[in-house]
Amino acid sequence: MTQQIGNMQPLLTIMQKLRDPESGCTWDKAQTFQTIVPFTLEEAYEVADTIERLALDELPDELGDLLFQVVFYCQLGKEQGMFDFDTVVSRICDKLTRRHPHVFAGLQNTSSEQIKHNWEKIKESERAEREQHSVLDDIPLSLPSLSRSIKIQKRVARVGFDWPDLPPVVAKIHEEIDEVLFEVEQEKVVQSKVEDEMGDLLFAVANLARHLGVEPEKALRQANQKFERRFRGVEEYVEQDGRAFDKHTLAELDNYWDRVKQSEKSK
Repeated sequence: MTQQIGNMQPLLTIMQKLRDPESGCTWDKAQTFQTIVPFTLEEAYEVADTIERLALDELPDELGDLLFQVVFYCQLGKEQGMFDFDTVVSRICDKLTRRHPHVFAGLQNTSSEQIKHNWEKIKESERAEREQHSVLDDIPLSLPSLSRSIKIQKRVARVGFDWPDLPPVVAKIHEEIDEVLFEVEQEKVVQSKVEDEMGDLLFAVANLARHLGVEPEKALRQANQKFERRFRGVEEYVEQDGRAFDKHTLAELDNYWDRVKQSEKSK
């Protein structure tokens, strides 16, 4: 039976039954706020993957899976007397209305730059109300590290802690590469120091991406996909040759790689 569009009650009822102490699902009853988090992240990535693959016919299913995560948290909150789905809807409606005065408060002829400025000032006010006084407050620790780097860099840039052009950004990357190499060339390599310097290097590369207007998570996903596609092409050449991978020299494998790249360019 087709449900009324926008009617959340059937899904909320299903969730309540899944958590029923007597007749509910054993797995669902065992979950907590903490145990659900990995599934929420996975579902969010599956939504992103579906969009990137342009498999939009699959998107309603993936969005449903993600929505179910929200409903699950709301059920847990309701059981513990903290909040329910209506609370969540009310909070986001209030927030969106508050953060869009150019739409809901009758402000006219607001430029994109002014909208962005107002948005940040409102968020700053909200952080102050929560007694979060650092510009770095409320950046989630659970964000993917590259994404969190960008958020940190954008926040400090808003208060002027940023290079105005590319040369010092690029110079910082070269500096961090030198520091990584310095650590790995020591007579006794200390892995924790190598890791620390590699972190600095990745942070510097993320900063370059931000200055170039590139989303590093997206760029790296694309690079992963490109490498995987090309390596599968190398595997095909290896199979055609009839010899196992370990029977090929690196020069031979590199040659296969170059042939795969060349075939892509010719398409």
